Amino acid sequence: MAGPQHLIPRQLVPDLSVPLVGGPRWRLCDQKPQHFTMLIFYRGLHCPECRSYLKDAEARLKQFKSAGVSVIALSCDSEERGCAAERDWGLTYLPLAWGLTEQQGRSYGLFISRGRGKTGLGIDEPSLFVEPGLFLVRPDRTLFFASIQNMPFARPILSEVLRMVEWTVANKYPARGEADC
Repeated sequence: MAGPQHLIPRQLVPDLSVPLVGGPRWRLCDQKPQHFTMLIFYRGLHCPECRSYLKDAEARLKQFKSAGVSVIALSCDSEERGCAAERDWGLTYLPLAWGLTEQQGRSYGLFISRGRGKTGLGIDEPSLFVEPGLFLVRPDRTLFFASIQNMPFARPILSEVLRMVEWTVANKYPARGEADC
């Protein structure tokens, strides 16, 4: 099986089409943010670190929207688990997508883990799930920023991501790392 792929800044990212908790399908190609779409890939309902991270994302949604950023959180969870995350974690406004496939996760270079039983929350890990990743994608679907973890810890601090967005937009700073292509 192929390992993670490497996305290149300023190049097109793979399109995504995933169902939303309580809503229709969400498609990256349909997004029209002023500056960026922020994709927060999370491990799933079983992860206490994800719960904290997504609660922080929800608390900052208005700030991100004011900065021209639309936000979505995506996981490999089933619809039932996605609904439980929304309900149990108290997420009212943050769009949650469920049903992300292993192939979709790999197309973004995400690490994939195998479930190991119950977590600290007492919830079984799914058989396969993505590890965290955060991407900022421009309206033309090119990659601006990527952060990929192989563990649930040490994710980008959302206040710093917001500061980066505001500074890079104000200074017309380009995506970096493009020399890989």
